[in-house]
Amino acid sequence: MAQSLLNRYLWVIDTIRRHGRITRRELDEAWQKSDFSNGEKLPRRTFYNYRQSIEEIFNLEICFDPATYEYYISEDTGNQSGMTDWLLNSASMSDTLASARDIAGKIFVEDVPSARDFLAPTIEALKGNHPIVFDYLPYYRTVPTTCIEMQPLFLKIFRQRWYVTGLVSSDRKIKTYALDRVRAMRVLTETFEPDPTFDPEDYFRHSFGVVFTEGPVHRVALKTPPREAKYLRALPLHPTQEEVVHDNYSIFYYRMRISPDLVGEILSHGPRVEVLEPRELRLQVQAELSDALAHYQQGSAPDSEPTNAS
Repeated sequence: MAQSLLNRYLWVIDTIRRHGRITRRELDEAWQKSDFSNGEKLPRRTFYNYRQSIEEIFNLEICFDPATYEYYISEDTGNQSGMTDWLLNSASMSDTLASARDIAGKIFVEDVPSARDFLAPTIEALKGNHPIVFDYLPYYRTVPTTCIEMQPLFLKIFRQRWYVTGLVSSDRKIKTYALDRVRAMRVLTETFEPDPTFDPEDYFRHSFGVVFTEGPVHRVALKTPPREAKYLRALPLHPTQEEVVHDNYSIFYYRMRISPDLVGEILSHGPRVEVLEPRELRLQVQAELSDALAHYQQGSAPDSEPTNAS
């Protein structure tokens, strides 16, 4: 699909959602002010085609109320809503930044190298149920592993990096790879039949990040001061998050498996987050903190050159 056409679909969805309900006249006025119109109204036939495509692609129904002559979006979208919202946010950010090219030196964004070369072929393989073959170079190796054949099952973005998860043919295990560590990829012409019992949402339901572990699901309790609690309310660590507010602190509860990604996330909050339970997670965080402290206590820092040295 052409990117410009996808952006038009996203514009229609976003405009109707922002208004809640909108008449054709109001939609035409908004369309004429957009970058897609060249100052012209949205043709009736074109709008009809957009409605059909939006329903097929996003599982979103643009409904018409004959009593008020208004259009609105049915929000009964099921599992598609997260993907649709992400696309809408991305399109909105893209349009906003495109209109700010004259102040590009004042806007700093994060690079997402994983989307640059191998995201498109991976999506192509997912859509057609085609295996992929790729070379992979993890950070801990100097020579890539070549010719990994995978039946891709789903994509996930985590901390500005895209990951593909699928069934690796060599050992018949489900594994996850970062696209920015892929060094070459090709999509095979043959097809495979995905396991109908495999549910990507269920696979990661109790995980944090992209590392899947087969350990038990724990009740995780994190204690935070009021200021940090505001941060966790705004950006929940996990969909199972629940909060119990006390006088001078909050305790956040989760249902999650323990993983390196979870330990790293807790450590990133420093002393502002304390693990209360489970004991296994608390000990892992303590061990990481002890190792870090021991590393700094081994000796003094090397001499650094003064910033004002001539």
